[in-house]
Amino acid sequence: MPTPDITPGAPCWIDLMTSDTEKAKSFYGNLFGWTFEAGDEEKYGGYITASKNGKSVAGMMQKMPEQAGFPDVWSTYLRADDAAATAEAVKAHGGQVYMEPMEVPEQGKMAMFADATGASIGVWQPREMKGFELAAEPGAPAWHELHTKDYPAAVKFYQDVFGWDTDVMSDTPDFRYTTLGAGDTAKAGIMDASGYLPAEVPSNWQVYFAVQDADATAARAQELGATVIQAPEDTPFGRLATLSDPTGAVFKIVAETGQEGSGAEHA
Repeated sequence: MPTPDITPGAPCWIDLMTSDTEKAKSFYGNLFGWTFEAGDEEKYGGYITASKNGKSVAGMMQKMPEQAGFPDVWSTYLRADDAAATAEAVKAHGGQVYMEPMEVPEQGKMAMFADATGASIGVWQPREMKGFELAAEPGAPAWHELHTKDYPAAVKFYQDVFGWDTDVMSDTPDFRYTTLGAGDTAKAGIMDASGYLPAEVPSNWQVYFAVQDADATAARAQELGATVIQAPEDTPFGRLATLSDPTGAVFKIVAETGQEGSGAEHA
């Protein structure tokens, strides 16, 4: 498969902040067939790159002691041509800067923000490292989705800050959903989660991984120590399930069912 077409403002990378990198490597390696390479400790802090069939798909990082109170979490990064300008735009449009743009030697610049609805989102300004090299294939990221408690504010934030050309996929009381791009070329989604996210759970980005068989993958994940949060179910966008890995990081899986429509399998 060709390298994913990553346009400015679109998801370009994901990584896992984990309390146990060895446990995470064992789990995802067995579940998705990933292999791992740790970067230079001095230059990259031991950052681990995960690959599928020799192509990079994700990163992993050991949590620092001061992060011990935070849950393990997958993060999505959007591509920015100018991370510093993006940081200023985030501030100007109601977001927060968690981590100012930081140089990653030779690779690019990264930053972490909160959007206007409180969801954490990363930014990557590429140099040598352009982003994931495989997408929408089994064992690779397939879709990126913001579950937000303030849907109108979220849509406007990503339009204003990241230049999203959005498409309203659904606007009913039960299902309000906007995508970056339209139809088969959509690259990410924003879902109105105000009706179901508990008060203690903030707006958040969720990552989907493509799999060949959602039921078999969910069963295998359980054998490897995962928890099934939402069992596999058919949707217009594929057969979906929500899991948490052995240390609690939540992720989703999607298996195509051959049906047409915008959604996870079209990332």
